[in-house]
Amino acid sequence: MTPFGAKIRALRAERGVTLKDMAAALRVSPAYLSALEHGRRGRPSFAQVQAMIGFFNVIWDEAEEIERLARLSHPRVTIDTSGLEPRATKLANRLADEIAYLTSLELDILLKSLPTRSRPATQSGKTRKKR
Repeated sequence: MTPFGAKIRALRAERGVTLKDMAAALRVSPAYLSALEHGRRGRPSFAQVQAMIGFFNVIWDEAEEIERLARLSHPRVTIDTSGLEPRATKLANRLADEIAYLTSLELDILLKSLPTRSRPATQSGKTRKKR
């Protein structure tokens, strides 16, 4: 399950909304919505995220949180380390090999150890900050 899927599922549970009812209101299939919640579908489109925000009638901080979670919830990530130092490639490959075996505590430690930065877009849509 993705962070976005967990949030949508929690909102549905809080409000007593069934998957079938939400899917009908959003004009998507219940199977699609279930797959989105469980991380078996890619990141939702901007329009889909906005429709869900409207469906739940959330505003401000909660709406921004849903948008942020949607951006961070692609279940199949590709990491391009070309042009970076060898340690970046090593880290990406180690993470790919080990992520399924990390405990919740280890995941929390790794997430907290990564700084949060604003990154300007580049021509290719990728951003790299060399050190």
